Amino acid sequence: MKAAILYEQNKPLRIEELSIPPLKPGQALVKIVASGICHSQLNEIKGKKGPDKFLPHTLGHEGAGIVGDIGQGVKKIIKGDHVVLTWIKGVGMDVPSAVYQGTDGSKINSGAISTFMEYAVISENRLVKIPKEMPFFEASLLGCAVPTGAGIVKNTIKLNKNDSIAIFGIGGIGSSALLYVNAIGGKMIIAVDVSDSKLELAKQLGATHAINSKRIEVIPEIKKLTNGRGVDYSMESSGVKEAMELAFRAIQDKGTAVIAGNLKLGETISIDPFELIKGKKIIGTWGGETVPDKDIPAYVELFLSKKLKLNDLITNVYELDEINSALDELEQGKVIRTVINMEKNRHARF
Repeated sequence: MKAAILYEQNKPLRIEELSIPPLKPGQALVKIVASGICHSQLNEIKGKKGPDKFLPHTLGHEGAGIVGDIGQGVKKIIKGDHVVLTWIKGVGMDVPSAVYQGTDGSKINSGAISTFMEYAVISENRLVKIPKEMPFFEASLLGCAVPTGAGIVKNTIKLNKNDSIAIFGIGGIGSSALLYVNAIGGKMIIAVDVSDSKLELAKQLGATHAINSKRIEVIPEIKKLTNGRGVDYSMESSGVKEAMELAFRAIQDKGTAVIAGNLKLGETISIDPFELIKGKKIIGTWGGETVPDKDIPAYVELFLSKKLKLNDLITNVYELDEINSALDELEQGKVIRTVINMEKNRHARF
C-alpha cells in the first residue's frame, strides 16, 4: 500500500510503498477512504514542535474508512464497519504503535493513528463506528477539526445560545466551532481573521459579525458590538501570538478565553495579570475535552439532520500523490479543510 512518509523535517513527504504488519491484540486494519489535513501535521513537518526523534514515520490523525480486519480482543468494531479515525483516545484497547516496512526492508514508524496512507493499523481506542449513510469526506473531519472546535463550544466552555463568542482564526477548528454555535442557535458569533475570503465564508457559516484584524482595531470593535463589555467567551485557533493575546483582551470581566492554536516551540504570549484579578480566565484545551464514543456520534446525528453543515468546511480535495501541494496550500492559509481522497490511489480492496 502507498503511504506519505516524513523522512526529514522541512522536506516534502515521500510517497512510498509499505507492507502491512500483522495485527497485534487490540489493533484493527482500516482501509482509509478519506483523510483530513490539519496544522498539527504541518507544524510537525516544519519542525515547529522541535526535533523529531521518531523519523522516518507516517502522518495524519483524522480520517474515515472501512474496517478490514480486527486483532484479538477488539470488541467495539467488526470487519466491514465504517469508522472515524481520531487521535483522541476513546473506549477500547490502547496498543503500542504499529511499525511498517519499506520495500528495502527499512522500518517506518507510526503513531497509534496514521491516515496519510491507503491502509492503516490502528489502535482500537482511536476508532469510532459510524452509520454507513455518513459520507466519508465529512466523516474524516470528525477525527480532529470538529471534535476540537465544536468540542470547545460543547464541552470546554459549555456555551449557552445567549452567550457571545469571538472566534479568532477561521480555519478547520475555528470554522467547526462556528458551525456548532450556529447549530445550537448562538445569538452573537464574532469571526476574526486576516483573510476576507475566510471571513466571507464565516458569515455564510453563521457568523453574525466579521472583523478583519489587518484593517480594523479588534478590541474597540468588539467593545462596540457588546456595549463596552467584551464577549462572554473567546477562542483562538490560528496559532498566532497576537491573536492569542487579543482573544484574552476581548473577553469581559469573568469571561473565558480558550487557546487551541500552536505556537512555534519556545514562543510565548503576554497578558496583563491585572485582568486576572477581575475574574478573567485563560485556559487551554485537549481536543475540545471530547469523549469520542459519545461526541462523534452526536456530531454525525447533527450532520445527518442537516443542522451541522460539515460539507461547507471542505475547501479542496486532493489525491495522496498530491499531498505536498495540499500542505503548501494549508501553510499559505488558502484553505479551511483539505481532504485527501484515497480511493483514486487504491490498488486493492477488501
